[in-house]
Amino acid sequence: MANKWGIPKGVEVAVLARDMKCIYCGVEFDSNRASSKSWEHIINDINIATLENIALCCVGCNASKGAKLLKDWLESPNAQRRGITPATLSPIVLRALAGN
Repeated sequence: MANKWGIPKGVEVAVLARDMKCIYCGVEFDSNRASSKSWEHIINDINIATLENIALCCVGCNASKGAKLLKDWLESPNAQRRGITPATLSPIVLRALAGN
């Protein structure tokens, strides 16, 4: 059964095991609001609920990215202020960028 975001249980379990830190800025998740876990659709399409598109990022990155296209957000001043560089991006994000 999918969770309240429509993410299939198997994908949810796999993502929780895979993503131990923000896929964008690399911050370790903790109890602070800005650095707590947040579900993310790398490509902003709720119909793509696959292991390649669902990930965990920090609330700060999720709020900054919003509904922007991944490539556009990564080039934005907001992403730059957050310290996001190719070195901080997780492999799942790099694969998404290579596919676009």
